[in-house]
Amino acid sequence: MNQTTTLADSIGQLNGPIVIFGASGFIGANLFEQLFRVRKDVFALTHDATKAWRLKLLDVPAENIIHCDILSDTSIKDVFGKIHPRTVFNLAAYGAYSKQKNVGLTYETNVLGTVNILENCTESMVYIHAGSSSEYGFNCTAPKETDPVEPNSHYAVSKVSAAYTLEYYARLRGLNTLNLRLYSIYGGWEEPDRLIPRLVEEARQHSLPPLVSPDISRDFVYVDDCVGAFVQAALRVNPAIRGRSYNIATGQKTTMRELVEAARQAFGVTKEPVWGSMGNRAWDLADWYGDPAAAEADLGWKATTSLSDGLRQTANWQTSHQYTERVIPAFQTPTLNPVISPIIACYKDAQAIPYMYERLVKTFNEMKVRYEIIFVNDNSPDNTDEVLNEICAKDPNVIAIKHSRNFGSQSAFLSGMEISTGDAVVLMDGDLQDPPEIIPKFYEKWQQGFDVTYGVRVQREMAPHVHFFYKQFYRLFRKTAYINIPVDAGDFSMIDRKVVRELVNLPETEQFLRGLRAWVGFRQTGVDYVRPERMFGVSTNNWTKNIWWAKKAIFSFSFAPLELMTYSGFVLTGLSFIAALAQIIGRILNPDIPHGIPTIIVLTLFFGGINLLGLSFLGEYISKIFEETKKRPKFIRTMVRKGRQVYTTSAEINTLVQQRSNK
Repeated sequence: MNQTTTLADSIGQLNGPIVIFGASGFIGANLFEQLFRVRKDVFALTHDATKAWRLKLLDVPAENIIHCDILSDTSIKDVFGKIHPRTVFNLAAYGAYSKQKNVGLTYETNVLGTVNILENCTESMVYIHAGSSSEYGFNCTAPKETDPVEPNSHYAVSKVSAAYTLEYYARLRGLNTLNLRLYSIYGGWEEPDRLIPRLVEEARQHSLPPLVSPDISRDFVYVDDCVGAFVQAALRVNPAIRGRSYNIATGQKTTMRELVEAARQAFGVTKEPVWGSMGNRAWDLADWYGDPAAAEADLGWKATTSLSDGLRQTANWQTSHQYTERVIPAFQTPTLNPVISPIIACYKDAQAIPYMYERLVKTFNEMKVRYEIIFVNDNSPDNTDEVLNEICAKDPNVIAIKHSRNFGSQSAFLSGMEISTGDAVVLMDGDLQDPPEIIPKFYEKWQQGFDVTYGVRVQREMAPHVHFFYKQFYRLFRKTAYINIPVDAGDFSMIDRKVVRELVNLPETEQFLRGLRAWVGFRQTGVDYVRPERMFGVSTNNWTKNIWWAKKAIFSFSFAPLELMTYSGFVLTGLSFIAALAQIIGRILNPDIPHGIPTIIVLTLFFGGINLLGLSFLGEYISKIFEETKKRPKFIRTMVRKGRQVYTTSAEINTLVQQRSNK
């Protein structure tokens, strides 16, 4: 039986379903590809859309790609609750490459992300972790797993922390975990700008790429052997060894000089290498290779692919996958999954916020899009702050904004839009009367090219007579407005980034967003939905506030009241002239016609009422002019929290807003 058949048999023995975190990465994609050839209960979990090009080129069925953010405990719970995995491979990592320079994200991904996954694992599962030979750091010369680690980078420190975390969960929680310290893995699906892919690509053309020092060394392991190590580890983990780390290495030190010479011989390259034409990396070492004895003894694994064979197999992979035509372009210009920014205006909604968050995350995971959820606490008198702090602490994709006083929902939406960075925003009330489950319908319209998609309330779960008055107002508003206002459409909507910029830049202080949304234009459409009752508490709206909203809408987007007074003036003046003429004629024809006080009182009250109504209409318009001349800010933020980072001073908040507005 050959090695491929043996590996396929081993894959078939794994307990399923199987999930692979970081499946959009180099090793993760290879692991997923080989497992998926044998069985279909394998799921690729990914959050980093910039690397999803591999899964797209693999043409993986949509149902086998699951969006999951390991920094969100809720996201992991949702995935585990849906799939119920029995074997978990975690290859999600950040900071291994020199271009990955975000130190905070390195620790969050490699340590906090690992903890989040382990917290959702049970004793009946198997968890295999992708560690790194970087954990040994300066102690890099054939170290045994029991030798001390001397990490020499943030990435190495984070990987060591993850290794100790696994050991803790194995010893104290009884989890079946193993940490595989991977050395220099190479082969198909590796990033085209890495050493061996470039070397093989150039060597196929009888050339050589820029090179570092010839004395730098590595321990090169072909990716198929690495996949075999993960499979064997999952099959061999047991109480006697769980929590341990194992070196996945060949045990051979290979210098850059030896690597290039192997490539020259394999591909018949006569060109001489130019050493030092590329700078060394800060963590490059001269004697970096491993000791795989423990992996062979405990896991029954050892590398079987020689360097020359691995280089040839890499070349064959490049040829069969149309490397220059498909792989390199896909790597250079990946199609990014969009970021959606729901903005939730919160006032007396503390009970509903956790449900809103969970439903939003579930919705976005099913849509396979990235998200940043922005909650705006409009100085709510309840414990909204505490609720949002707890959510932010466990999900760095959540932003909480607090206002200095209650500025109203329109200002809350604008505050969130100004700080958002998503490709589109979704405006929502915090009481769950705007169902998150409608967002996929908005998203579908947005993908079709609509810049604004608004929710149309075809039915409200409320008293019939109240529902009737709402519907009649929207129709009256549409008839009187000087722009085309959609009927039964509230603030609940998805708005494209370019429209958001226009709305945020509008200068007026008092804003009525559903009117301004129509005023700015662009391609717009509606999606029907049933607006449910408020989940908790009592609505803050009442008849007085509804009348205030109606006045705000009409006096912001209609000149009908002024026109009505103009027409009334013409009509009443005409009627007055006719009445006066009739009075004169009547007196001439019949001097005895009675005339009395009641008629005068009625006419006086009527015309007096008309005058007062006209003055009140003028007053409404003048008050808006007065408000606009003050140029007061639309809102004042006292705190912004993103994940665990808190901004409290005006300077900090303004800097954050400026940074995010430039994205």
